[in-house]
Amino acid sequence: MKRTFAAVYCIVLASVPALAQKKAAAEKAGSDQQFVDFAAQTDMMEANLGQLAANAASSQQVKDYASTLVTDHTTDYGQLSTAAKQANLTVPNAIDTEHNKMLAPFQKLKGAAFDHKYAQEMVMGHTKAIAMYKKEAESGQNDALKNYAQTALPVLEKHLTGAKDLEKAKSSGK
Repeated sequence: MKRTFAAVYCIVLASVPALAQKKAAAEKAGSDQQFVDFAAQTDMMEANLGQLAANAASSQQVKDYASTLVTDHTTDYGQLSTAAKQANLTVPNAIDTEHNKMLAPFQKLKGAAFDHKYAQEMVMGHTKAIAMYKKEAESGQNDALKNYAQTALPVLEKHLTGAKDLEKAKSSGK
């Protein structure tokens, strides 16, 4: 009986590292998928808000910035799709419920009110995106996604600078 117990105990003990590795691998793959989901939602959200700004914004500066974001985030979505495909991950192709709720208030705004809220949202959104992309670039598990994140960072940083400039212009009344 003791030998049987000892044998079972050894088998269980030997399988613990394998289970831990399997769980760790699943968590790492999950974090890459979470990044892909976040990046895709961000790209789709920015493109939609940019298109909305074409009609709702009053400032030409906001309209020009928004147009740049539509172009850049549409291009970025394609690059993300390529990297995700290489990583065998899926890319969302529609805005989820959470992000649709974030879009809704913008659809009710026009003119200076839109401009102000848009500038604020672009600063907050790009600040969050930069943090997520840096994390992926440093600790992502898939090389294609890490490279994608690293390549996308300068564009996001340019967007953040532009958003901060918009915010300053809106707060100074320009």
